[in-house]
Amino acid sequence: MASNKKTVLVLHLAGQIPMAGIAWQALHYVLGLRRLGYDVWYIEDSGANPYDPRQFSIVEDCTYNVQFVKTMMERFDLGDRWAYWDAANDVVHGISKERLMSLYGEASALFNLCGATRLREEHLKCPVRIFVDTDPVFEQAKVASGNVDSLEYLSLHTHHFTYGENLGNEDCKVPMVKFEWKKTRPPVLVDLWDAGCVSAGPFYSSIATWENKGKDIEVGGETYRWSKHVNFLKYLDLPRAVMQPFRLAMTPPSKDVEERVRDGGWDIVDPVPISADMQAYRDFVVTSRGEFTVAKDIYVRPNSGWFSDRSVCYLAAGRPVITQETGFSKFIETGKGLFPFSSLEEIREAVARINADYAHHSIGAIEVANEFFDAHTVLTKMVAEVGF
Repeated sequence: MASNKKTVLVLHLAGQIPMAGIAWQALHYVLGLRRLGYDVWYIEDSGANPYDPRQFSIVEDCTYNVQFVKTMMERFDLGDRWAYWDAANDVVHGISKERLMSLYGEASALFNLCGATRLREEHLKCPVRIFVDTDPVFEQAKVASGNVDSLEYLSLHTHHFTYGENLGNEDCKVPMVKFEWKKTRPPVLVDLWDAGCVSAGPFYSSIATWENKGKDIEVGGETYRWSKHVNFLKYLDLPRAVMQPFRLAMTPPSKDVEERVRDGGWDIVDPVPISADMQAYRDFVVTSRGEFTVAKDIYVRPNSGWFSDRSVCYLAAGRPVITQETGFSKFIETGKGLFPFSSLEEIREAVARINADYAHHSIGAIEVANEFFDAHTVLTKMVAEVGF
């Protein structure tokens, strides 16, 4: 008996970059749309060679990457609802290539999450093609500068959404031309992060890459860095300054950087085993006291309104979040479970308030997750705005 559910495809890169945080990002869309009643498929068909975190290198053999996707989907009983295209050998894993090609024509919509896939002719069979911009400012600035590649890339989509909730407002310097960017937020399935009886640990934590490269951009004569280390450097002495344990899951790029971070009082742990497994990632979040994190310069200085899909996991787990202000506080309630900062004094005050009544702010974190990031609310709004 044929299903009358509409088919939706989520295109992403959890296999290409097999890390748990990326997997959770994908699954909040896949499972969220499934709960809305859609027949959802996870598709990975960018054709890019995958990254193997065990070798810290791009590789041709995708065996590890395919297994990562398979495990990710089977975890939620979706073992028959995924496809991974190994372009090097022109082999589709999960389903047959013929079935994948037919899905493009059957689907009512596709979500190109993170813009992970350069759409090809077969994708254009799908009538609704949604670009989900999780890294705002970069593409908008390229379009404003007349970049032909970006114009062509984005024009293949019928709708454009961005996590840059403040883009287009007077207090955001990024020019908005050509495309109508609808605003959205990172969705989270709050129930999947329920900490239950697990007690919060002593550390405010985060999972970080010290320096990101490749997407710095110039806007109005200013260069914005696609990296958070430029902001992290401002708070290297934070643990000693506030007399609070802080932990980073991070691979330092050099001995010098590691020494500088440790000298500031930070506890550094290996991110590889945490990112290799979705449960280990979840455990890291749930056993933290909360999250402290800075944001990438490209989000902060333009006042983009961006918010982290990792931070929403902490909030959903009842772990308060102290995060650098990007303009998001115009749209999301703060002061109970969620604290933006632009200075050391604001961090100090946030830590003091959380520590003075942790239970109050733990409940507040869950309330923020439910009110502003709940997948049902976020995705229902997206679907309504697109109309499929």
